[in-house]
Amino acid sequence: MSLTVGTHSGTFHADDVLAFSLIRSFVDEEAVVVRTRDAERLDACDIVVDVGGVFDPESLRFDHHQGTYLGPRSSAGMVLDWLESSGRVAPDLATHLRDRVVEYVDAVDTGREAPRVDVPCFARMVEAIGLGCEGAEAQLAAFWKASDVGLLLLEGLTRGHARIAEARAHVAERMAEAVRAGSSVIELDRYVPWKPAYFALGGETHPTDYVLFPSDDATWKLIAIPPTLGQFEQKRPLPASWAGKLNEELSAATGVEGSVFCHKNRFIAVFRSREGALDALRRFGLDRARPPEGSEDASSQAVSG
Repeated sequence: MSLTVGTHSGTFHADDVLAFSLIRSFVDEEAVVVRTRDAERLDACDIVVDVGGVFDPESLRFDHHQGTYLGPRSSAGMVLDWLESSGRVAPDLATHLRDRVVEYVDAVDTGREAPRVDVPCFARMVEAIGLGCEGAEAQLAAFWKASDVGLLLLEGLTRGHARIAEARAHVAERMAEAVRAGSSVIELDRYVPWKPAYFALGGETHPTDYVLFPSDDATWKLIAIPPTLGQFEQKRPLPASWAGKLNEELSAATGVEGSVFCHKNRFIAVFRSREGALDALRRFGLDRARPPEGSEDASSQAVSG
């Protein structure tokens, strides 16, 4: 039998929608929703979220509106906490989901944060799906649409987290190889979501400046690494003479045939081959790892530079 999940009728919000999506994603994909404020109907449900005036994970009741609850969670955060404590969601994945969506939904629903009207965040998307729905039948249909969006979001975030976890070992190995070789470049044999792993592994102080990997279109992408995760600057930007150039013009600037493109902001360049990318860096003296700041080598390099 499918689980029945009770929640309030009327206008729905991001937290009750996301709570139901979390249950569908990690407990029962065939779960059904009962939208009501009738106490007897709610008592008959397996799980109740965002209504009922009770917060009791043991009896699977997750409401945050009553005065006796003083925590920061909405029903979405309550359900995720339960999923983690019951072993249905691993702690690292739970943290990932909180960071990406759940804590934001909690903050919006409890009035600690206001969503920006010009950003199509999950809260705004849920609100838009529910606009203009009149009557219980229309609201139920819209609730399911919103929950489907939430389910797709959770599935994508879960896949992304798995990819990051898989990337970690690969990135760690290549970071160590670059140090052994004294290279400024981390070479990957395929694209992986390298950036979260790189900075989790000490990338801010790692003596590398670039990442090189093959692309699906048979080219090689050279990325200038930012100083910290989330920044748009680069530790060591690509040469100014490459900026904004394409094909022959870029090949003339790099001195390497098969140069394809360099962004005007100097954070990415594309080459026809791995060898071409490395040769271009070598010609500009960018292929070797810089010595640590404060060292004699760094001082002499600064003087000579």
